[in-house]
Parts: sequence; structure tokens; C-alpha cells
Amino acid sequence: MLLQLLFVLVAIIVGARLGGIGLGVMGGVGLAVLTFVFGLQPTSPPIDVMLMIAAVISAASCMQAAGGLDYMVKIAERLLRRNPSHITILAPLVTYFFTFLAGTGHVAYSVLPVISEVAAETKIRPERPLGIAVIASQQGITASPISAATVALLGLLAGFDITLFDILKICVPATLIGVLVGALFSMKVGKELVDDPEYQRRLKSGMLDEKHIELNDVKNVGKARLSVGIFLAATFLIVLFGSIPSLRPTFGDSVLGMPALIEILMLSAAAMILIFTRTDGIAATKGSIFPAGMQAVIAIFGIAWMGDTFINGNIAELTASIKGIVTEMPWLFGVALFVMSILLYSQAATIRAIAPLGITLGLSPMMLIALFPAVNGYFFIPNYPTVVAAINFDRTGTTGIGKWVLNHSFMMPGLVVTVVSLAVGLLLIQLF
Repeated sequence: MLLQLLFVLVAIIVGARLGGIGLGVMGGVGLAVLTFVFGLQPTSPPIDVMLMIAAVISAASCMQAAGGLDYMVKIAERLLRRNPSHITILAPLVTYFFTFLAGTGHVAYSVLPVISEVAAETKIRPERPLGIAVIASQQGITASPISAATVALLGLLAGFDITLFDILKICVPATLIGVLVGALFSMKVGKELVDDPEYQRRLKSGMLDEKHIELNDVKNVGKARLSVGIFLAATFLIVLFGSIPSLRPTFGDSVLGMPALIEILMLSAAAMILIFTRTDGIAATKGSIFPAGMQAVIAIFGIAWMGDTFINGNIAELTASIKGIVTEMPWLFGVALFVMSILLYSQAATIRAIAPLGITLGLSPMMLIALFPAVNGYFFIPNYPTVVAAINFDRTGTTGIGKWVLNHSFMMPGLVVTVVSLAVGLLLIQLF
């Protein structure tokens, strides 16, 4: 088993270094080794999860192509510019709700330059709002009803009479409180901007100027608003039907499952956006959301399939070796989720690969929900795209990676938010 695990970890590490679809295709290599070398029988690939993600990404991409995302960014810009002194609190709330509504943290790219510029203009150290804003965009994944990670968790807990509302009622307040606490901690990070030596160096050398970041203009506000409205309506219906199963269509003794419901509603929303806003379907594939979402689909395809096969082939040994300690200290499973998310660089891939082991070990579904925010650990090593983007957008040089790599601008807010979110989640499952 240990040799098999070594090959699985090597596939994950190499895939993460390759980037893009590398994680997914290296999962295929690991699966090939498990199957042809070690003789493990492949499990079924995670088709439903992949199709749900594809449907959600289709709708979000169409909204972006219709100008909906630019419209939301313009609203966020006005909010931040009207309240510049509170940007360290407002910026993470903006990126959190962007992710919550769109189901992907990559929407943060659009608002990060605004955050950096407003902070610099107000002489607030940009590292403060940028660091926590990136973390908030990641935490929003585990609170969003349409994110790939949430639908993956919902699918895994389908046999436990768990509804979408059961996940949201724990994860939304837990992550939101975590983000707010992280924002408060971030308000005193580093020296004040005017006293920062790197800022002073750039200022004296003429590297900083008074130019403003130009955001994409919303060419047709009416069309953009309509696309956002259709997308939000579909999201609302998913939450409604997911929270009240009796509202879903029934066929004999069976109720329409959540995977099919999400796929139907999101594909329909995508079609309505294209039709009613007269948006070119090809344009939807050229924005930032579509390629990022498709990378997630491929990642889950390979990594989750490999992980399922490994766990299923070694279930007896895994259960015997770690069931006792996980039963006594179930919060340790959260540590496993956090560590694996650092390697996998994907909340959805992490939950899909590791959560089945927790279910097999007998962890309660509510405990798995409380530990769900632990999959946001990929800030730990500072090479994720949103992390790199935030560093590049900070023209003052206050946001960056330290001499020892791990002492970067996102470590403190990331750890604070994760610990607080998990603590609040564990408290909430006791109350509910």
C-alpha cells in the first residue's frame, strides 16, 4: 500500500508543477500505474461531478461574455472608491461574494487591481486588503452553492439525507466570520505605506506614477444586467430546490437528483443568456472563466478517479490503520484535507479525492461539512494564479514572497481564516 501511495503522491506533485490540465492527466498516469502495475480495479470516473462543473462554468462563462462580470466589477469599484478608508474590510467581502455568486475564485482577477489602486491612493498598505481579499475569494468556494467543490461534497453526501441547505447553513456563516476575523488581523500587517522602505525606493526611483487602472467598459448595461439576473435566478432555484427536496419533480418513487437538477438549470441559464442578450456562444469560451473551469473538470477527472481507485483497493488497510485515531480526534481529518489541498491546488479535487475516505472511516456527514473549509489550503505555497496576480497588481511592492518563501503576504490571513472557519463550523454543527 505504501508503494502505491508513493506513486499517487508523485503523480499529484508532478501534475501540480505542470499546471493547467497537468494535474488531471497525471492522475491518469497514476491510475495507469495502479491498474497495470499493482492490479487495482479502476472505479467509476466521477461523471456527475464533472458534468455539474461543466454546466455551471457554461452559465458563468456566458454571463461573462454578455458583460455581466464587468458590470459586477464596476459596482464593486464604486463601493470601494466611496469607502477607501475601510478597504481592508470591504475588499475581502467583495471578492468573497463574487466567488459566492459565480462559483469560482478566478473572478477575483477583475477586482484585484482596483483594490490595489484604491489602497495606494488612500495610503493604506495594499498588502493588507490584497492578502485577505485573495484568501476570501478562496473561502467563498466552500460557501458557494454552485462551486465545483460544494456540488462534489453534496454528491458524496447524497446517501445521508443531507440537503444543500445543510451545507450552506454551516459553511456560509463559518467562512464569512473567518474572513471578517482575518480582515481585522490584516489591518495592522506590516509598516504603514508611507514608512515602507520598498515603497519609498520605488517612489524615489520614479517607478510609481499617477496612472489609474482602466477597467473594461460595460458596452451594454441592459444586456449585462439581464445576464446577471438570469444567472442569479438559476442559482436561487438551485438553492431552493436543493434545500426543499419536496419541490423537485418526482418520478414514481424517486426524486430528481441534485446533479441532474444543477445541470438542467445551469445549461438552461446559459442558453437563455445567449438568446436574450444576443451573445455569441463562441465568445463565452474566450473569457477567463471557461478555461479555468475546464481545467477543474480535467483535474477532477484524473485525480478523483485515481484517488477513488487507490482508496477502494486499499480500504481494509486504510480503515484498520487510521480509523481509531480519526474516530477519537475527527478534527485531524481536517488537517488531512488541508495538506492534500496544498498538493492538489483544487478544493473540488481535494474533497472528491479525500472525503470518500472520511465517509468510509465513519465520520458523520455534519463533521465533514464543518471540516469542508479546510480544503482552502493552497495559499500555503505562494504560486497559485490569484496569489501571483495580487503580487503583480501591487505596484507599491508591499505584497510579496519573503526570503523563506513561506513567509509571504497570504500566510497569516490564510491560517487565521482557516482556523476560525473550522472552529465556527465545529461549533455550529453542535448547535444544529
